[in-house]
Amino acid sequence: MTSRATSVRPAPGRPPRRRTLIGLVVALVAALAPTGLTPPAQAAPVLLSQGRPVTASSTENAGTPAAAAVDGNTGTRWSSAFSDPQWLQVDLGARATISQVTLAWEGAYARAFQLQTSDDGAAWTTIHSTTAGAGGTQTLTVSGAGRYVRMYGTARGTAYGYSLWEFQVYGETGGADPACGSANAAQGRPATASSVENAGLPASAAVDGDPGTRWASTASDPQWLRVDLGGTRTICRVVLTWEAAYARAFQLQTSDDGAAWTTIHSTTTGTGGTQTLTVAGTGRYLRMYGTARATGYGYSLWELQVHITGGDTGEPVEPTDPRNPNFGPNTFVFDPSTPTATIQSRLDTLFTQQETNQFGPQRYAVLFKPGNYTADVNLGFFTQVAGLGMSPDDVNLNGHVRVEAFWMGGNATQNFWRAAENLSVTLPAGVTVERWAVSQAAPYRRMHLRGAQNQIQLWNGGDGWSSGGLMADTRIDGLVVSGSQQQWYSRNSEFGNGWTGSVWNMVFQGVVGAPPPHFPNPSHTVIAQTPQVREKPFLYVDGTGEYRVFVPALRTNSTGTSWYGRTPAGSSISLSQFYVVRPGTSAATINAALAQGRHLLFTPGVHHVTEPIRVDRADTVVLGLGLATIQADNGTVAMRVADVDGVKVAGIMFEAGQVNSPVLMEVGPPGSAASHAANPTSLHDVFFRIGGPGVGRATNTLTVNSDNVIGDHMWLWRADHGDGVGWAVNTADTGLTVNGDNVTMYGLFVEHYQKYQTVWNGNGGRTYFYQNEMPYDPPNQAAWTNGSTRGWAAYKVADSVTSHQAWGLGSYCYFNVNPAVVADRAIEAPTNPNVRFTNMVTVSLGGVGTINRVVNNTGGTANASNQQVYLTNYP
Repeated sequence: MTSRATSVRPAPGRPPRRRTLIGLVVALVAALAPTGLTPPAQAAPVLLSQGRPVTASSTENAGTPAAAAVDGNTGTRWSSAFSDPQWLQVDLGARATISQVTLAWEGAYARAFQLQTSDDGAAWTTIHSTTAGAGGTQTLTVSGAGRYVRMYGTARGTAYGYSLWEFQVYGETGGADPACGSANAAQGRPATASSVENAGLPASAAVDGDPGTRWASTASDPQWLRVDLGGTRTICRVVLTWEAAYARAFQLQTSDDGAAWTTIHSTTTGTGGTQTLTVAGTGRYLRMYGTARATGYGYSLWELQVHITGGDTGEPVEPTDPRNPNFGPNTFVFDPSTPTATIQSRLDTLFTQQETNQFGPQRYAVLFKPGNYTADVNLGFFTQVAGLGMSPDDVNLNGHVRVEAFWMGGNATQNFWRAAENLSVTLPAGVTVERWAVSQAAPYRRMHLRGAQNQIQLWNGGDGWSSGGLMADTRIDGLVVSGSQQQWYSRNSEFGNGWTGSVWNMVFQGVVGAPPPHFPNPSHTVIAQTPQVREKPFLYVDGTGEYRVFVPALRTNSTGTSWYGRTPAGSSISLSQFYVVRPGTSAATINAALAQGRHLLFTPGVHHVTEPIRVDRADTVVLGLGLATIQADNGTVAMRVADVDGVKVAGIMFEAGQVNSPVLMEVGPPGSAASHAANPTSLHDVFFRIGGPGVGRATNTLTVNSDNVIGDHMWLWRADHGDGVGWAVNTADTGLTVNGDNVTMYGLFVEHYQKYQTVWNGNGGRTYFYQNEMPYDPPNQAAWTNGSTRGWAAYKVADSVTSHQAWGLGSYCYFNVNPAVVADRAIEAPTNPNVRFTNMVTVSLGGVGTINRVVNNTGGTANASNQQVYLTNYP
């Protein structure tokens, strides 16, 4: 508990004296009597809540229980924990018609709250809502019905929790049973299907309200169509309007999570036409599951209608003020009027805290509005610095944006998890070197280092190592010097004075000023263009002071940046269309926001979820600030993305919890088959961690089932150091599994998994730059054997794949627990002229362990006597 400097909170047993409700009535009558006026006669509503069972989301302490708010004693109170949201719920014992609610607030009142009713305590209907609560005693005239009534607070009026002397509900018992609604709850909702006959017959056509459009499946059994109703609904009627290709046998099923299904209707004698079916069930999802077709075609529905009673369990979703958003306490926004000393003090404090803090929960974003500044930005762990202009040149820092490795004696191989984005840097007079000594998950994106005389060094400058990073959509006026940097991926950038240096694996794609192609020694893999990419969405402030998110358009066969000397193509979304997610927000609330059509902006911090975040609407943007982290607790999947067009997930880190998750992120459900060639889903700076801060477990990490997905810089990491690390502790089979076709990965890092690092089952896949370390910790060969094969390949292309390409691949071993362990090969793939690999390297780090071959049975052996092996082409 914290205390206020201005007052002392009374002990629970000794509340302050205050006017009671009875006292207020007496005072009102006394005030009216001298005038000769009397209150008009009317039938008094019946107090239904007093003494009834009551529950709450939390209590401040044992002396302020939920029951105190309905005990009729105005000297006792309920108070909650000091966080949002919170609720107090009373069970009236029977359904009632509600006409009035009185809330007698203690000093800790609700600024924003809703009054809600329910028939079952699960599905809720809002009957009153305000964001301008003033506290005191509020007597509210309402109209609603239900057995349960709750106050649902979303924003506190003080730093304390919510506190009610009395919560009084008035009305009449015996309200009518809820009727089955006439509105179609499925219309316009996200819909997915097991398959589609062709692109002109999508799942969405069955819920668009247009009887002239339809969904049709492929001609096989079983097939299904699923609609997400946005929250738990009480479903009372389903109407199926079949095209001629109907279901002879099918089930209607409901689900709360899209995974476990309950059948609420089943038939083997379907008649087709229009079927109006009375049902009884609850769930967020409803699906038609067809098991036998009536024709030789697939299943085809003109419309699927769902009718419901009552409301939903979607939590109240606060609006976002696009001019004054609440980014939480760990986002710092500066403008040119902010004193230079104030800015530098904040930056220095953050760096001191974060320089070595690679496993702490702290996350920070430092944002600069358009203008000129003088600042030395030395970035530590989990800190993002970004400009808020439309162009990087809208924000100029006279000074540095740098990363050093002094904390490890110049060794930068653990300088992870930080980011610089969307600003320009002018070095101080007389200084010509900027240092960006990083390894994985540290993007230098949409940046401009001004001055042709300057250079950026990708290592500590004279000592130590660094091991892998990204430079994208960036202009360096001068020279890039890689030094001892072991591997690096540069995409769609411009180097005014070129690049110098090479160790094992340097890949350049769509880069103006890239060095000539040469492999190995120097190991420069150069790809002239980027076939199809979308740059990462970013937050900016427009000329009116409104915060917006810019979503860059797809670029095809591109070179250079998207912004230097040109106007970026794309679309802009007001932040009012985003739900700002702060730590402590439940997945249910996040999903309610998504169901309302909102995008998501995650603020810096660790966001715990106990159910999947479900991104079901096409073109949804999920953007994180300050490397916002979503942790999967209780074995849940952290995020599921539907098989829809154009979802963008950017700047998010996913972390495994102590209970094993089957997968941390899934893009498209199993069996996804829709084409998204014109508008692919894209993942930008999306990172994954299993173990490190403590025990973390996940069987799979990222599974991509949808077609045409683009990955734009990802690091999937089973921890090799930190807490909760060990062969039997932070268990994880596989990093990336790709089942979709035509999936492209730009800048892919996958490390230390216990079986295959990457498994590619889809056709048409492409990878540009791949960096891998095999697990350090197999205790012996027997523990790390795949059938008769010693170890597991770092990059596995399934035998069924007929087309695949990859450029610039590096796989390294460091079997420090048992150096006698051998991996038979780094890459396994079918021998096929359309499955091709270009420029590969294997390394036995320090000669600790062996990789016997590069691809299949081709390539030399990396071991203590021959630590690096190169292979230019396969086959």
